[in-house]
Amino acid sequence: MGIIKMKDLSYDELRALYRNFLHSQNISKLTINTAYVDTFYLWRKGSKDLFWNTVTATDFENEAKSELMRVLSENSTGNVKSLVNSYTSHLRRFRLFLASDETTELFVHRAEKTVRRKYTRKKKMDVDVPYPSIEQVELYLKKWDGLENYHLQEKALNKLFFELCPKNTDVIDVLLKASTLNDFYSTNIFSIYPVAKHICALDIDARLKAGDVTLVRDIQHITINDTEKKFYSFATKYCSHHNPLDYPIYDSYVDDVLRYFRNRHSSSEFSDDDLKDYVKFKGILIDFRSFYGLDKYNLKQIDQYIWLLGKTYFPKNYGKKKK
Repeated sequence: MGIIKMKDLSYDELRALYRNFLHSQNISKLTINTAYVDTFYLWRKGSKDLFWNTVTATDFENEAKSELMRVLSENSTGNVKSLVNSYTSHLRRFRLFLASDETTELFVHRAEKTVRRKYTRKKKMDVDVPYPSIEQVELYLKKWDGLENYHLQEKALNKLFFELCPKNTDVIDVLLKASTLNDFYSTNIFSIYPVAKHICALDIDARLKAGDVTLVRDIQHITINDTEKKFYSFATKYCSHHNPLDYPIYDSYVDDVLRYFRNRHSSSEFSDDDLKDYVKFKGILIDFRSFYGLDKYNLKQIDQYIWLLGKTYFPKNYGKKKK
């Protein structure tokens, strides 16, 4: 398959083809996942033409570093020099892929079959969620600010968690916060006192401040009347309202959206069950933010955007408020 034909492929088609190539190489799964995303940075942040002009440039090394330096300077707050070297190495591997004619021919057939299956699934979907972008995030954050009921509810919770009862050493304070969350979010915990007592006994304040993600797991597991309970979503909310930048909230709407884009764009590789493991869930959310070039937003903002997107496109049949 020549370069000219490759240039006719869409973003998703080319990435599917390249992923198959990467899996044929003797490299780690982590390297494959990173290369699958970072190789196409110039395409995502610039354009298809910029990507192809760079990888096929006669003076590739200088051209790649120059363009990456320019685009990264405009879009990234990280160490640009270090990132340039990393992205350039991914582009070098992609150039090897372009040069491997026989290998390319072998994988074209496999990739095209994968892409055909993928797009067949798309046609069966009942919804078409807009591609995540800075414009989309800004649109939904503006919508969020306009939702008076949610906005005032969050202000009330902020006053409770940050001003009135910031600590978790007094079971009365914890009971007040847990009860309010349970009511506002309709988390359906019918016996809230054992939950408050459990949280108080964990001595969580230092861990909350440090952003210890394993704390969610410790809070969510509790035994009530000899029955083991798992209050996962509640635990993420309880931690988030103490430290919103380090603890994004898990919710069924967020779950729906992350799985949707995984299936649509292969934005991240994870199983459905991984979303119920908080350490993995936070990593998946960070991967989502990086994949779509949304690094300028903190996890609280990404969480709000994804939740409202899910509420819009994946409404529940029942009328309970999820967040």
